Amino acid sequence: MTETFKALNGGTIEIPRGKLADLKEALSGELIGKGDSSYDDARTLWNGMIDRHPSQIVRALNANDIQLTVNFARENDLLLAIKSGGHQIAGHAVADGAVLLDLSQMKDIKVDADKATATVQPGCLLSDVDQATQAHGLAVPLGINSTTGVAGLTLGGGFGWITGKHGLTIDNLLSADVVCADGVLRVADSTQNSDLYWAIRGGGGNFGVVSSFEFALHPIGPEVLSGLIVHPLADARSLLQSYRDICARAPDELTIWTVMRQAPPLPFIPEEWHGKEVLIFAACYAGDMKEGEKALEELRDLGQPIADVIGPHPYAGWQQAFDPLLTAGARNYWKSNDFLKLSDDVIDISLAAVCALPHPQSEIFIAHLGGAMTRVNAEATPFPQRQRHFVMNVHTRWSDPAQDKKCISWARDLADRTAPASAGSVYVNFMPSDDGRMAEAYGSNIEKLRQIKATYDPKNQFRLNHNI
Repeated sequence: MTETFKALNGGTIEIPRGKLADLKEALSGELIGKGDSSYDDARTLWNGMIDRHPSQIVRALNANDIQLTVNFARENDLLLAIKSGGHQIAGHAVADGAVLLDLSQMKDIKVDADKATATVQPGCLLSDVDQATQAHGLAVPLGINSTTGVAGLTLGGGFGWITGKHGLTIDNLLSADVVCADGVLRVADSTQNSDLYWAIRGGGGNFGVVSSFEFALHPIGPEVLSGLIVHPLADARSLLQSYRDICARAPDELTIWTVMRQAPPLPFIPEEWHGKEVLIFAACYAGDMKEGEKALEELRDLGQPIADVIGPHPYAGWQQAFDPLLTAGARNYWKSNDFLKLSDDVIDISLAAVCALPHPQSEIFIAHLGGAMTRVNAEATPFPQRQRHFVMNVHTRWSDPAQDKKCISWARDLADRTAPASAGSVYVNFMPSDDGRMAEAYGSNIEKLRQIKATYDPKNQFRLNHNI
């Protein structure tokens, strides 16, 4: 008796069940087949558009399980998919007929408060890390949705509320343990396998499977000055013009992002505004509260806000503020552009698009990145865009598959119309599966990445990713 798998060459391979039994016996974790009760849970991703069926799933518990799985896939020429948090928009973490290596159960975190470091396994979510590090008044720059996986976020770059003060997630990655295509577990840091260390800080999952990350931590919290300011969309043009000027002068501690969408039914937004188009400023000051109040005065004085809920909030709680709008299971499609300047043309195009949203859950998100991340050389990591810039993420979100074409077309159209004003770079973690802008994602660093890929993964075994 055999099981059918998809091969690296695109065909299929029959694997005797005896081989699978041997793998199952060797694992500390589980080997899950299509008939097992945990199969659907193990293959499900955050993005509800992704509905794929791997042949077998290895639910790993340690680095040895990862090595066994990588070796099994390599020795049998099988397609291998890697899932950690399962939050990536592109859905590369699962493939039909593949061996799926599920890292979601590897969630151990060790915080060394004296050294201000954390060792984090790849199944951890942002909320797991925040909870562990905030117990010591420390944090590492991460993203803004607490259900995001740390592994995928880090391997693609990683930015969040304290990036201006402390840099990107990859700027705080001290070392990693990586299982490479040959099954060897390697330490990657500034002194050991330094080329691999360079590559995984933004180069995605192209080089191996990380079984452990070591991050530098920074004092923050337990409370930060943070919150939302909601304005009518009718005032958005002048507000966004003022916003870009405020961002240009903002201290490292101050991060301000914007969202344009229909107002959700949040308790602090007057009911008469629910479902109407609004501009939302989301702000966080990673420093002294009194200094933060002064730094936010100009933003808070703009226009006639519908609501202003800026105030002291627990840092870990603020990291979860957008979770209710980003729950798992909905259909999601993103398009993204970077801008060195938020021009009037980009503002006008964006505002016109907000007035024609394809679904009430769709939105335009604009983040400003500056501060510490700009003081890292563009060639120091694969992440190429180290100038102050704005990141636009056109985020469509809906439930009915019949609306797929409408929602996807809206996102693509807005991205296309704003592309002429873009910086020519794009954040790899915001790229959907049909976005092939690898040269834009890595700029002049892409050739070095490809050379390192050829060293550690010459047969492109790790291909289910934004592949270089």
